[in-house]
Amino acid sequence: QVQLVESGGGLVQPGGSLRLSCAFSGFTFNSAVMNWHRQAPGKEREWVASINSSGYGITSTNSVKGRFTTSRDNAKNTVYLQMNSLKPEDTAVYYCNWRTYWGQGTQVTVSA
Repeated sequence: QVQLVESGGGLVQPGGSLRLSCAFSGFTFNSAVMNWHRQAPGKEREWVASINSSGYGITSTNSVKGRFTTSRDNAKNTVYLQMNSLKPEDTAVYYCNWRTYWGQGTQVTVSA
């Protein structure tokens, strides 16, 4: 059974940092391309970043580029999203996904 479990969200002040984690099981992680998405209140879900099996990551060309990076630890079956210089507009529920499988999401709130 495929499971994706995000963690690491929370409340952070503008300019702060958070690292999200996504632990997964039930499939061969080492070859999986993993993705991060987010959904802000009242908005559609948007793609944030992806990382391939070799650890090559790319991030969205919108406002997160240069502030967010993704990485993975194959030994721990975990993928990460490092978020720096957070802005209030980064407030959203963040999800990891593989193919048609999604985690439950973790809330990130950026506010003073």
